[in-house]
Amino acid sequence: MHSIDCDLAIIGGGLAGGLAALALAALRPELRVLLIERDAEPGGNHIWSFFDGDVAPQDRWLVDPMVAHRWAQGHAVVFPGFKRDLATPYNSLTSVAFAVHLRKMLGDRLLAGATVQTLAPDHVTLVDGRTIHAQAVLDARGPGDLAALRCGWQKFVGHALRCAAPHGVARPVIMDASVDQMDGYRFVYLLPWDDRTIFVEDTYYSDTPDLDGTALDDRIAAYAKAKGWAAQSIHREDGVLPVVHGGDFDRYWPASDPVARAGVRAGLFQPMTGYSLPDAVRFALWLARQPLDGLPAATRAYAKAHWRDGSYYRMLGKMLFGAARPEERWRIFSRFYRLSPALIQRFYAGQSTMADRLRILCGKPPVPIRSAMRTLLNPPA
Repeated sequence: MHSIDCDLAIIGGGLAGGLAALALAALRPELRVLLIERDAEPGGNHIWSFFDGDVAPQDRWLVDPMVAHRWAQGHAVVFPGFKRDLATPYNSLTSVAFAVHLRKMLGDRLLAGATVQTLAPDHVTLVDGRTIHAQAVLDARGPGDLAALRCGWQKFVGHALRCAAPHGVARPVIMDASVDQMDGYRFVYLLPWDDRTIFVEDTYYSDTPDLDGTALDDRIAAYAKAKGWAAQSIHREDGVLPVVHGGDFDRYWPASDPVARAGVRAGLFQPMTGYSLPDAVRFALWLARQPLDGLPAATRAYAKAHWRDGSYYRMLGKMLFGAARPEERWRIFSRFYRLSPALIQRFYAGQSTMADRLRILCGKPPVPIRSAMRTLLNPPA
């Protein structure tokens, strides 16, 4: 068929687009929703993780079927001279579980292997010549014009390692910053999938987005060797996420753009961490309550409110990248992880209270006062 009709066409089967399609399928079954994904399977090659407090209990139904690993015993962090266990449970979704669930729940409402050539508010054309006519189109294809934003970068390579003997890691280690510091703030992230399989990710808060994958592969191998793990890599992924500390929302999403947006393309992520799952869940459930008429303006208003709410986190990012020497950035996170677990939880969920915000800034600063003030008061070049 060269023409397909639907009520809502969602472009991009990543986290934001997939969750939006699942929420609409469950809560608005009368709508003809079509999720259009360029690759053969939705979800790409990712592991998405979240703390229990990131998603409201009444909303967990949306993500729980895709949770491949859960650690009820909590997680840990490690810094030079400081280690802490935190009781908040942790969860991980894999792209394989994500894709399987989407196919099960959406059926023929998932159109995979379909590359978009052009899109408009009421139709999409594919490179194979097909046209999808829709009452509304939602663009969830990943980042928009990042040149409109001032960014640092969280970049990483991760390997799932199958060990010859038990690795001895009982719970996730969100940050092991005891490693050598280089290229900004460096830490290793550990997810023990079972007693002999562990996901090891080498992560950097860096000034540049360039990623030397081979060098990070070698550092992961060296980390495993130092731990005494005789291991074989059975899975690899990498990524570069923006850590936004400034920019122009109206340039990132011009008011003249007539197409609705979701996910990172809408700027819906925690600016300081690049963390998007809590916002993707909240947006999907908000979307399921919206009329399709006027969806471009409604989604832009939602995203602009999120941008305003993120000003505090962008200010912290500005201090991290502008005031702290790269080799000393770990001190900011080490100090942060000495605060209350509830405050830490709200921070990752992007829901810090005013008291939280004051507490994070109070006390002996982890960056020089003069550098911090110069960074905050001087406009960017």
